[in-house]
Amino acid sequence: MKHFKLAAALGTAISVFGALPSVAETVNVRLARQFGIGYMPLTLVQEQGLLEKHAKEAGVDVTTEWLRFTGGSGMNEALLSGNLDIAAGGTTPMLTIWARTQNNLTIKGVAALSSMPLHLVTTDPEIESIADFSQGDKIALPAVKTSIQAITLQMAAEKYLGEGKHADLDTYTVSMGHPDAQLTLLGGQSEINAHFGSPPFQNQEVKDGQARKILDSYDVLDGPHTFTVLWAKNDFVEKNPQVVGALMAALEESIAFIKENPEEAAQIWARAESTNLTQEEIVALIQDPQTKWTTTPERLLPYVNFMARVGLIASDTDDWRDLFFDTVHDRDGS
Repeated sequence: MKHFKLAAALGTAISVFGALPSVAETVNVRLARQFGIGYMPLTLVQEQGLLEKHAKEAGVDVTTEWLRFTGGSGMNEALLSGNLDIAAGGTTPMLTIWARTQNNLTIKGVAALSSMPLHLVTTDPEIESIADFSQGDKIALPAVKTSIQAITLQMAAEKYLGEGKHADLDTYTVSMGHPDAQLTLLGGQSEINAHFGSPPFQNQEVKDGQARKILDSYDVLDGPHTFTVLWAKNDFVEKNPQVVGALMAALEESIAFIKENPEEAAQIWARAESTNLTQEEIVALIQDPQTKWTTTPERLLPYVNFMARVGLIASDTDDWRDLFFDTVHDRDGS
């Protein structure tokens, strides 16, 4: 009789607890981005709590850690070591790690963030084009040989200086984050006399009056191209489909907000970045006709094909979808 009562009690307890709603899963997501307005969609995701919001709607509790890097190579090392879940940077660091991990970890793009032109500027009046760089000149860019600026410079060297000359300008490049490069270039107290930057740094440098543009990445690529992109390991994407889906929804909401509310988006970004840009300058950058706020990749194949051809990466493809998870496979990318 005692055994029967115990069993009945246990059965009742199991029934009661089984009827309770399940506790929402909590996932900690570590995200990183670099400096510049090209990361505005992510800034708004962070400042407006959009990832947490959309994850909650999907039944997942998310906590986020936001990190900052000055170059994509550091992000890639953090991904490989398991210290980062989502990286955001220029396209070529993503292509580098994509090619490096196809037979093991499988790192791919998650989504684009923006298409923007990148400008090489100089304060040296003697330099009119990339053909004029010589011994003693130094070009600051986020990371030598791997950043989108470094690869675009190689593509420009081949296009304008001749076949086989893609690496001729590498000897003049030095790794430096955009904020430091801007200060150094305009300070005039170092050997840095050129900067291959990104908005808003390149715009501020030209506005200062000391620098002028000598190269535009849209000219090198014969049209607009994706500048900033997100990437992650296959393991994270497969284990967290709801979180990744929430991230995509958060990005789309963020981008729609930027397009529909440029003034408010500018204010949010300015507060988060502690920039000295005026409200009018930020809005002008947001609405620049050459800028596209979109998760759809654009003109990535010229980059991956070039990098494979000159031996910078060991893998190549003629289908841009090979570079991304199925998060954007339904888009009209390139």
